[in-house]
Parts: sequence; C-alpha cells; structure tokens
Amino acid sequence: MKRSGMIAGVMGVLMGAALSTSVQAANMSKEAIAERLKPVGDVCLQGQDCGGAAPAPAAGGGKSPEDLFNASCSACHNTGAAGAPKKGDAGAWGPRIAQGMDTLYSHAINGFNAMPPKGGNASLSDDDVKSIVDYIVDSSK
Repeated sequence: MKRSGMIAGVMGVLMGAALSTSVQAANMSKEAIAERLKPVGDVCLQGQDCGGAAPAPAAGGGKSPEDLFNASCSACHNTGAAGAPKKGDAGAWGPRIAQGMDTLYSHAINGFNAMPPKGGNASLSDDDVKSIVDYIVDSSK
C-alpha cells in the first residue's frame, strides 16, 4: 500500500510540473511578454502635442496667487509670526507699500529681516513671488 501511495504521489508531482510548465510556456509568448513590459502611461510635457490631453502645469505654474500665498506665505502672514505683517492689515502694510512695489518685490524674492528668500519656497519663480506680493498688497489696502 505504501508503494502505490508513493507512486500516486510521484505521479501527482509530475502532472503538476507538466501543467505548470505549459502555463509558464503560455506566459512566455512574445505577445505576453510585450504586454507585461509595455509602459503604463505616457509623459506629456507642456508645449507638446499630447493627443488632446492637457499637460500638467509646471511646478508653481497654473496656481492662483491666492493658492501660492496659502501654500508658502500664510503661516507667517496670516498669524504675524516673526513680526510678519498680516495680510489685510492696512496699517501694517501702508508704510511698506509706500516704499514702492520694486522694494516689496526685492524683499520678497531676496528675503528681508526674518523672512527667507521667496518665503522659504525656492521652487517659486520670481514672477510667482511678485504675483503673491500683488495679492497681499491688493488685500491690504
């Protein structure tokens, strides 16, 4: 009895191996391999024809000045942290606005007192920073 059980077991293993080999062979066809290796998507850069799909905006690009302010400046300019003038506080912004927009732009881009250059967000372009300054000034007159 042991011998017939052993033979049946060996036969089962051999059948499983044969079946497994045929499944693996089917998965190794050129079409199956190509399907597994194909890209999951395409990269579409700004300025390229993307087949009708709109490309994702570059970092910072496409965001409103309010969105940029909320992401990079609001922690200090909404709370007054480190002496930052609060957005909307005409009394605090009046003397600063009187210095001229070029001075405000320079301070925001290059840093001033406790404020780091570009509010600590080096990924912002100078134009992004200027749009944020315009947004703050317009909100603080």
